Amino acid sequence: MAKNFIQPGDTVTIPAPVAVASGGVVIAGSIAGIAQGDAASGEPVDVKTSGVWQLPKVAADNVTLGAPIYWASGTGLATITASGNTKIGVAVEAAAASTGTVKVRLSGAF
Repeated sequence: MAKNFIQPGDTVTIPAPVAVASGGVVIAGSIAGIAQGDAASGEPVDVKTSGVWQLPKVAADNVTLGAPIYWASGTGLATITASGNTKIGVAVEAAAASTGTVKVRLSGAF
């Protein structure tokens, strides 16, 4: 068996790039995931980089199944708008315009 294995990598501990609350989206370079606890900027935070998560979205977005989902850090909302935002995953079900959340399968790292 290989002796250089570290961990599965679906949860990584990194310094929080900004203050984050448990359940919040964390974007650190090419790592994207969900904070598993509260952390101040620079403090260690466990970030889950896989799985399906219900996230707040731009209410006006009409999301289709399988649509790429991006994180708009300025608003703190998931969106279907790519320009200026970070891709975090794909929608695992449709979310009509006027709804406030979307279920997203995280892509983890980009």
